Amino acid sequence: MTEKTETAPAETAVSLPAPPVAQRIDHEITQLGFTRNDPYNWLKDENWQDVMREPSVLRADIRDYLLAENAFTKAVLEDPTAALREELFAEMRGRIKEDDSSVPDVDDQWAYYTRFREGGEYAVFARRPASDAFNEAAPETMILDGDAMGKGQDYFAFGDIEISPDDQFVAYGTDTKGSEYYEIRVKNIETGEDTGVQIDSAYGPMEWSATGKAIFWVARDPNGRPNAVYQRTLATGEDKLIYEESDPAFFVSIATTESKEVILINASGHTTSEIHWFPADELDPVVRTIAPRETDNEYSVTQWDGEFYIITNLGGAVDFKLMKAPMTATSREEWKEVIPHRPGTLLLGMVAQQDYLALMERENGLPRIVIQSRADGTSHSISFDEAAYDLGLDNGYDYKTPVLRFDYASPSTPDQVYDYNLVTREKTLRKTREVPSGHNPADYVVERIMVPSWDGVEVPVTLLRHKDTPVDGTAPLLLYGYGSYGITIPADFRTGRLSLVDRGFIYAIAHIRGSQAKGYQWYLDGKLDKKTNTFKDFVAAGNYLADKGYTSRGRIVGHGGSAGGLLMGAVANMDPELFGGIIAAVPFVDVLNTMSDESLPLTPPEWPEWGNPLTDEAAYNTILSYSPYDQVGDKPYPAMLITGGVSDPRVTYWEPAKWAAKLRHEAPNGGPYFLRINMDAGHGGASGRFEGLKETATEYAFALAAVGKVDNLKLERAE
Repeated sequence: MTEKTETAPAETAVSLPAPPVAQRIDHEITQLGFTRNDPYNWLKDENWQDVMREPSVLRADIRDYLLAENAFTKAVLEDPTAALREELFAEMRGRIKEDDSSVPDVDDQWAYYTRFREGGEYAVFARRPASDAFNEAAPETMILDGDAMGKGQDYFAFGDIEISPDDQFVAYGTDTKGSEYYEIRVKNIETGEDTGVQIDSAYGPMEWSATGKAIFWVARDPNGRPNAVYQRTLATGEDKLIYEESDPAFFVSIATTESKEVILINASGHTTSEIHWFPADELDPVVRTIAPRETDNEYSVTQWDGEFYIITNLGGAVDFKLMKAPMTATSREEWKEVIPHRPGTLLLGMVAQQDYLALMERENGLPRIVIQSRADGTSHSISFDEAAYDLGLDNGYDYKTPVLRFDYASPSTPDQVYDYNLVTREKTLRKTREVPSGHNPADYVVERIMVPSWDGVEVPVTLLRHKDTPVDGTAPLLLYGYGSYGITIPADFRTGRLSLVDRGFIYAIAHIRGSQAKGYQWYLDGKLDKKTNTFKDFVAAGNYLADKGYTSRGRIVGHGGSAGGLLMGAVANMDPELFGGIIAAVPFVDVLNTMSDESLPLTPPEWPEWGNPLTDEAAYNTILSYSPYDQVGDKPYPAMLITGGVSDPRVTYWEPAKWAAKLRHEAPNGGPYFLRINMDAGHGGASGRFEGLKETATEYAFALAAVGKVDNLKLERAE
């Protein structure tokens, strides 16, 4: 392997210009008898809800400070790495088939798909006759043109896209601020005419009635929480309230079962579910409840074989079990067990076909698909042999056709889409992700190792490296982690990673507690009063990888976003010298203040994850003990790249801004610290597939510089 590096004549550390200095204004907060000072509280705009919807109204002094931070980052990090970032961007773009398209989903007489133009930023949504589903030369009908719709917008993203039952109309949502408030419109597919339907400030999901006469959509309350379902009658333009949630800890969503006979309303907290339903052909429906909410009881539902099939943790089924109930059921007493709880085998989800039910399971950190037959009750499984891989079910295929679609990938194997005949058990490969610039999986080594954590518990770690990268302690390593909400980072294929791996980096994913990598108990052991297990697992993984020669201390770049950004802040406090750099994307680092602010959209729903510091002294002290913003001290922190978005409703912009300001004040001998706030986007960063690559190129240029692989930029701790 020939390592790629950015070259420049000098190899000396640069003299950094002075970063912006944030004003400090004492702001005392008294809570449960404790008092703390937050001198950067002024960075939170009092009218933050307006800022979410219209970033231009951000208070002038805050805007000026954020722009000064962006200017510092540009001058000190982005400008010196401009050539490298362009090289990285070109590589990553070169691995994308620009005129790519998805495998069509067949729905009755039509096959629907997305495609991209050469050079296009946004998707085109189109269809062709089902009889020509896989004939790319067949005539198509363009339904939505993302490039045209996003032209001139600083930010553009599609929300839900739903076709009417008669295939004549499309209902679609768009977000032009990055705040995840969607405008829903309806368009005639054949004529291209807008019907005049407009629904503002909606949440993402929506569903057509089976009659095609109405759309059911989800509204937000004044705090931005999805809390109600409305029926929009298209003929009159009137909205009728169908369901309203009064508990701010429960978010509302809506979905149609695969049979399209039932519409489900899901009201859920992090660990508690309540699902309601009504027939899809019923207008002004009467909403039925499958089972009332019970604290810490979760369940998900689909309709199959004339009954409801239910995945639940009822009765202490930590890794969940499968049950069924008649559609007339209104309580758990009417549920009957189909597959019992099997400790260590996590039941993740299900997809129904007319005569088969597909279940997704995970055991020992690896997924598999299990198929059950309606006719005779027999079952069989689909699994793969690589050391680490990702597997996903697609529920978009025709319900009556005995074909299941699934996706497969591994860190070295590009995504593959299969159609699986449920009768013959034959797999048809429909698509393999193309890498135009070339990719040979044999050039890479994928490993799955088990790392002993601080308490002896073994943590899975997925590793990707070039076959020529030595395991002698000299390689830099990017260690990625998340570890919250039960979300498991998949061992999938990402072409961007190859730009680091081809430059001698080892890419590692630590499947730490707080995820469900080893079952639901793995999640329970990384939340609330056990949250510090998440951080200790990550630090243990880094030290183990150094001890085993994959890298060495100080050669590790930690990377995480959102709650993974909290992880980055916590581990930087715990063992700052383990890392050569930290990339904290939209980091949730002001945990105590955020979990104490009931007006924020996500705060009440997330108390089951973190604890409620407004009422619980133990939760207050636990959160305070690890909250990165509160625990900043005079420590030898590594270089950090910290990002955020002004219209982010999930991790508000002031969290990364306050953290960066405090790091500079409290730890002037660490760093350097770079803050980059996207003034036109939210939680997901820049919209458009190529603009997003530019952000990744900046992160990877930082990572290379942090471990001394950029000759004209040394990001070293101050002496």
